Amino acid sequence: MSLAPRTAGAPEGPGRHGGGRRGGGPGRDRRPRRRRVLRWSAIVLSVVILGTGGAGYLYYEHLNGNIQKGRRSGADDSKAQRTRPNAAGQTPLNILLIGSDSRNSDENVKLGGSKDNRGNPPLGDVQMLIHLSADRKSAAMVSIPRDTRVDIPKCEDPKTGRTYPATNGIINTSLARGGAGCTLATWENLTGVYIDHWMTIDFAGVVRMADAIGGVEVCVNQNVWDRPTPDQPGGSGLKMKAGRKKIKGVQALQWLRTRHAWGSDLMRARAQHMYLNSMLRTLKQQNIFTDTGRLTDLAEAATKSLTVSEEIGTVKKLYDLGMELKSVPTDRITSVTMPNVQDPENGEHVVPEKGGADKVWRMLREDVPFDKNGKSDEKDKSGKKSDAAKKGGAEPARDPSTEPSRLGVLVQNATRSSVEPAVQGRARAVAQVLVRHGYGMADTDTSAPVSADETVVRYPSAELEGDAQAVAEALGIPASQVKRSTDVSGVTVVVGADWRTGAAYPKKSAPEAGDLPSNSDAINGSDTSKCMDVYKPYQW
Repeated sequence: MSLAPRTAGAPEGPGRHGGGRRGGGPGRDRRPRRRRVLRWSAIVLSVVILGTGGAGYLYYEHLNGNIQKGRRSGADDSKAQRTRPNAAGQTPLNILLIGSDSRNSDENVKLGGSKDNRGNPPLGDVQMLIHLSADRKSAAMVSIPRDTRVDIPKCEDPKTGRTYPATNGIINTSLARGGAGCTLATWENLTGVYIDHWMTIDFAGVVRMADAIGGVEVCVNQNVWDRPTPDQPGGSGLKMKAGRKKIKGVQALQWLRTRHAWGSDLMRARAQHMYLNSMLRTLKQQNIFTDTGRLTDLAEAATKSLTVSEEIGTVKKLYDLGMELKSVPTDRITSVTMPNVQDPENGEHVVPEKGGADKVWRMLREDVPFDKNGKSDEKDKSGKKSDAAKKGGAEPARDPSTEPSRLGVLVQNATRSSVEPAVQGRARAVAQVLVRHGYGMADTDTSAPVSADETVVRYPSAELEGDAQAVAEALGIPASQVKRSTDVSGVTVVVGADWRTGAAYPKKSAPEAGDLPSNSDAINGSDTSKCMDVYKPYQW
């Protein structure tokens, strides 16, 4: 089957290749030989890419051999669970994109700076979650600044077998503590969002991909030169005049790495979002299937540039992912940066701004569109008007299997966050609330307080699901926060940082499409008006 798009008016069957096409009358489509050759070249190359025979199979295997793969997750204790399917049985797709500063090759040292850093563990300086909605009609790109202090879980490096203990540190170091799988586990630990796959790209990969695409248009309001200054060493080397310009190769890498000239890491995330939005618009405008050279260049660049989690480690799977993202209209793509505040422990770092960040994570978990451009029926499906969605997509409640007075319930204190200590005695207070509701065997976990952003009720097996739902109802916890987990032996209430006081779980209004926090720096993918402001010392 050809991947080449059919052009309106193109001949489709033997009967349409006869004399009727030779008349050349009004409305007739006279196709030059060159156009037909290009079309058939595209068909042949499509067969090659899909590897459906002979030399095509060999080239397909060559491309597959280019792809480096790794284990999906570096931790085994993630509590994140997939979003429940929508009415059509579809689920969202979440992919973590990581930009590595690895300097472990001559090419990367040349592009990335000091050779003294060669051999050092790579840092994940760019981290962005790409979220495709269950119906594939909207998408979001969410960045976390590289200097964000978070809890990094215990991780194992799949290459060396080395185990790294859990720590509280800067998120970009997670890549050096077990590879991309550890970064994925860190994101799941922070957000509660189940992440299906990861992709990493290094300096050289960015250059190859930018060249294969043919350039991406960016914009600055003033002349920019990101260079060393008396007060600040380093710099990406980006130099361009004010206005719009198509950049590729090394200059594209410089744009993505520029930080000082934009004024901060937060503005660097904005520049990266603008670049990616522009790249998606560029790809949508291109028809690479009528240009065999461009298609092979892009296939070679992509397979050589990306390291991916093993589940998507084939050309066809990467192609399918690309086509799913390309199918989303640009006005339904929204990029944001995690709402954040200055770290009270270090002014050069940031931590999540709890209210805004929690809202973004919840919208991702519940598959609520980040834009308001969907049709009214799509908004119904996303949860704004349907009863099922108001309950977070939860299934109907099951009947409890045990009388409340005979059910053992364990309550854990997980109120510690990256910016606030645990509330002492919180598990005991919630257990007492359960006792008043008739759960006389409710008890507290006496181990050290753990950390969870959101309160959940966990249960180990299907027969206890109804009991867990009843416990949640007694405490006012939404049914969507009742989750099955193999790391508990009975019904367990994990009291998170979102419930630090009070006898009833605080009610939260359901997020609506496009209702993003004001401090998330949202940019719509169709917005071509955005230009970067240049910090005064880097203007010329």
